[in-house]
Amino acid sequence: MRDKAPGDRASQGPEALAPGANPGLLLSNLKTRSIKIRNIKLTLAYDGTDFSGWQVQPGRATVQGLLGSAIGRLTGENVLPQGSGRTDAGVHALAQIATFATHSPIPVENLAKALNDTLPTAIRVLACEETDPEFHARKSARAKTYEYRMERRATCSPFVARYVWHYPFPLDEAAMAEAAGVVEGEHDFTSFAAVDPEKSLSEEGCEEGREEPRSNVRTIHSSIWRLRGDEFVYTVRGSGFLHHMVRNLVGTFVLVGKGIINRQGLQRILAARDRSAAGATAPASGLFLMNVEY
Repeated sequence: MRDKAPGDRASQGPEALAPGANPGLLLSNLKTRSIKIRNIKLTLAYDGTDFSGWQVQPGRATVQGLLGSAIGRLTGENVLPQGSGRTDAGVHALAQIATFATHSPIPVENLAKALNDTLPTAIRVLACEETDPEFHARKSARAKTYEYRMERRATCSPFVARYVWHYPFPLDEAAMAEAAGVVEGEHDFTSFAAVDPEKSLSEEGCEEGREEPRSNVRTIHSSIWRLRGDEFVYTVRGSGFLHHMVRNLVGTFVLVGKGIINRQGLQRILAARDRSAAGATAPASGLFLMNVEY
């Protein structure tokens, strides 16, 4: 039995069996296979004033787009990070969660620092960690908390104006606080959902090409109005939120504060499942994504 010649394909690995194989490409593939895919979880804070929301849009500055570009510059990969939800233009976040997969071996401590060096100062990476492969910023979320801030002083400081709805007009704040509990529990929130068909599903939305049944039923765990200094603040925690839902709730609570409707009127609006029955959409500037629970 003859010895195998060095050039025999049978004496080499399976990559060498294909005629005309590119040695450089084969080496690259082998290197890629030797590096595991890592699932990276980011906790982000951002001032949403100057951005066209979270979701990437052609020709517009968005948080997702800028974050994806920054990650790509550092890793050399084409990455589109997935957020826990798609905040609107002008909406802020204190603890947005994003995840992305990468082959990059950059340690998470260095990655966080490098991202903050690359991103505009209006977007900050507060934490960076490697997490389980199954963890997904949106799909794994179990609850979220939003906060809406109304500035009640006659004159709003220019250092506050970007982060509140300046509303110095008379309001029955006690009536608004008393009515807040009406929306707690599981309800169909169609009356408080945006009417444009592209965004009627939810802030979380669907992944492209993924079909999900459209439902406007959500569970609100807590709904509270309280005074905090010169601000009247609405805090709402729920299983998920429809597009514009929190801002439409705020606009409707203002109708309660103005005496246009009472608690029973709010109940009727909720039951109507009709966007035209509810109040106007409150400005984006006062809304903050505070927390995401997993």
